[in-house]
Formats: sequence, C-alpha cells, structure tokens
Amino acid sequence: MPSPARTIRLWAALVAASAVLGVGLKLAQFPAALLLGPMIAAIVFGVRGAALRMPKPAFQAAQAMIGCMVAHAVTAEITRTLIDDGPLILLVVGVTVIAGALVGLVLTRLRVLPGTTAAWGSSPGGAAAMVAMAEEYGSDPRLVAFMQYVRVAAVVLSASVVARLLTDGGASGPPPTAAEEATVLPVLVTLAVAALGAGLARALHLPAWALVGPMLLGAGLHATGIASITLPLPMLELAYATIGWYVGLRFTRETLRATLHALPGILVATLAVILLCALWAFGLTHLLAIDFLTAFLATSPGGLDSVAIIAVGSRVDVSFVLAVQTLRLFVVLITGPLLAKWIARAVPPEAA
Repeated sequence: MPSPARTIRLWAALVAASAVLGVGLKLAQFPAALLLGPMIAAIVFGVRGAALRMPKPAFQAAQAMIGCMVAHAVTAEITRTLIDDGPLILLVVGVTVIAGALVGLVLTRLRVLPGTTAAWGSSPGGAAAMVAMAEEYGSDPRLVAFMQYVRVAAVVLSASVVARLLTDGGASGPPPTAAEEATVLPVLVTLAVAALGAGLARALHLPAWALVGPMLLGAGLHATGIASITLPLPMLELAYATIGWYVGLRFTRETLRATLHALPGILVATLAVILLCALWAFGLTHLLAIDFLTAFLATSPGGLDSVAIIAVGSRVDVSFVLAVQTLRLFVVLITGPLLAKWIARAVPPEAA
C-alpha cells in the first residue's frame, strides 16, 4: 500500500487527469464526458499500479445521486412506458439476456476461457452476484470480475461514441432542470429522499438498492409534487466522476497480469454481446417508432447507472431506455445465475 503522502499525490494526479479528459470530451460534445474522462484516467492509473481504491460507500452514494437525477428526468413515465409497452419491453430484455447466454455457451464450449468462466462473465449485468456465484461453482472470481468490468467499460465507451455520432451537439451533462434553483432546502430534501430510498431498497433486498431505491422513491414523490428533486450541478458531476473512478480503478496491474492470457477471449465475448444487442436495436427501430440511439441504449448490456447518465445527456426517449434497463437489471439478477449454472452443466466435463 502506498504511503498517505503518496496516496494524496496520486489522487491529486488522478483528479487532474480526469478533469483534463472530462473537459476535453465535453468540448468534443461526448455524452457522459464527466463519467467517461475519469473512467479512462482511472483505468490508466490502475493498470500502472497506482493501488488506489474508491470506497464502496462513496460509490453507493454516487449511485443514489444518479438515482435522484433519473427520478427528476423521467418521473412517472417509466411506469407508464412499462404498462403501455410491457410485452415488447420483456422481449427486448429477453433478447439481451439470451444474447449474453449464447455468447457464454459458445465461449465455454470453445474453451476460449478456462472452465465455466465465460458462463458467468458474459451475463449482461449483475456483476457482484455473478462474481459471488462463480467462485461457488469453481470459476475464477478474479477473471469473472475482470470480464464484467471490461463489459461495463466497453458499454460506456461504445454508447458514448454512438451517442456522439448520432447527435448534433447534444449535451453531455444532466438536464438543466436537474440543477436549477439548487437552494439549500430542496437539496436537503433530495438528500433525504436519496438516503430513505436507499435504506428502504436495501431493507427489501432489491438489486442495485443504492440506485434503484432513490430512483423509484424520488420518481413517485417528484411526479406527485410531494417533493422536488433538485441537485447542484457540482454534486452530479462528482457522482459521475466517482462512478468512473470506481469502475476504472478495478483494472489493476495485478488483475490484468493474472488474466492477460484470457484477455482476447474476454474482448471477443464483450464485443459479441454488444454487437448482438446492437443488431437487435436496429431491428427494434422497425418494430417501434423509436430512433436507433434510443434502441441502442435500451438494449446495451449494462450497467444501469452509466447508461442512465448517457441517456439523460442525449436526445433520446429516456423513459423507454430506463424502463428497459431497470427491468433488465431485475431479470438478469434472477435468471443470470440460473443460466450460468445451466451452461456449466450443458458443457461436457472435458470442456470445463
């Protein structure tokens, strides 16, 4: 572990590098620039052996802030969208989950990755649950975790690039109304909603409770006018950066060294899932009156927090994207372990 003085210097350097990259990407009009810049900087620092870690409580607090931002942006429209387009949304979610399962099955049978690692690592979401279950069934949890976070990083990068290419000077930050009139009382109310929503969701054992709880509670209160969800722009930007640092710093030199031999297979699996989802998104534009970017973000294989940031900062149907992504999160956490177990049992012993 680095000394306290060196840790401070490393964090200062990481913050500076993140600011430069974030501002540069924002000037280039990339959506989620203040998430993407810190994530890229953190990946570089992590792989170069900086040995920095973003505390889990800070990451959970950032997720709660994103949940409040989403609540302000979509209000009750997610529920309306789920009711109006429920069967089609289930189909969209099902295709994404099946795409991940097929890629995992093929890679496991081809022995691209050791054992049944691909079965757990190719699941489009639920990273923590997949890592925990993988070790129990004989897979290397480090490789599964690395594969999951490579997927998250690849989704953020690809979604940001696609959003940049398909929008003309779209905003890269939260909607302006989310940061308007950020006086003390509304901010305190919003923070209370975030804390209460996260606490209730955790008590109910909901998946991604730190994000989902504030999002659902905040949307209900904001839509009915009981509470006004308001966050200062600097607080949202800090939440963006925190999520970027948390994901990026997972890419350490030690983990990379342990998984370097499997990196080609991990990249193949990740790109295959993203490509399959993109093809399905293209087909979806012929079934619904939605644009390709909306369909692409809706079908992107996780994670919910980063896709929410990109969606809110782009000109898309935010309610549809987040309705699909929220439902997918629940479906993946329920079916992911079951599918991974099925793949593990379906593969002959000599291939596992």
